[in-house]
Amino acid sequence: MNLTASIVVYKNDLHILENTINSCLKSYHDIHLYVIDNSPEDHARVLCKDPRISYIFNGRNLGFGAAHNIALREVLHTSTYHIVVNPDVYFNEEVIPEMHKFMETNPDIGLSMPKVLYPNGALQHLCKLLPKPHNLIYRRFLSFYKAFEKYDHLYEMRFTGYDQVMDVPFLSGCFMFLRTASLKNTGLFDEKIFLYTEDIDLSRRIHRSYRTVFFPKVSIFHYHEKGSYKKLHLLLYNIQSAVNYFNKWGWFIDKERDQINKKILLNYLANDRF
Repeated sequence: MNLTASIVVYKNDLHILENTINSCLKSYHDIHLYVIDNSPEDHARVLCKDPRISYIFNGRNLGFGAAHNIALREVLHTSTYHIVVNPDVYFNEEVIPEMHKFMETNPDIGLSMPKVLYPNGALQHLCKLLPKPHNLIYRRFLSFYKAFEKYDHLYEMRFTGYDQVMDVPFLSGCFMFLRTASLKNTGLFDEKIFLYTEDIDLSRRIHRSYRTVFFPKVSIFHYHEKGSYKKLHLLLYNIQSAVNYFNKWGWFIDKERDQINKKILLNYLANDRF
């Protein structure tokens, strides 16, 4: 088995989820898709009749990373590549074949992500440096202060223009094209992180030993509803996940983070890309 993918479901809109499933199945004929359902009821089962889909119903919310790990443990030694896909994305048929070709020709890459757009075509700035506590605080609670925009623009690497293949230490969990060999070395999602910062943690661990790369030659569409801005319980999950992440890696003193971010920035300075 060369390519597998997983979608973690929790009370998702079935119409949007159906588009996500169809995008995966139509893009790559030999794909095997795992739909891991954390919802209290198995309404998504009706969408999983294709023999290329394994539907796993948990009946309780295990968290994003823990649920994806169910699929990853099954495919780790049988699949060359695995894609982590959000249930609110959709894309054209060329996306997975082009990314597969890119990974095949670049064996030093452990993780890649395509360009991500809103349904209206606007760009989502999902290539990021490794965060410091103030990055997440400003973005979540102080974004209305224009004085903080410069921090956000640097953190989101907007200076790159998002128009070139580039190494990025933190790639969004909405679409992670993973080389399973990299996961054998770095480990799977950290299940102590329930939601929101598990993608930072995994990207960072892969970045230690492999390239983690933005591949803008293909694009996906992502609804990106920012639930933590609308629902209190999701905000609390977000805060707790950030606390878990910084407790693990360091809050204000994190030499590895500073070295990685400095290297990324110096690379662009050296090539006059600012």
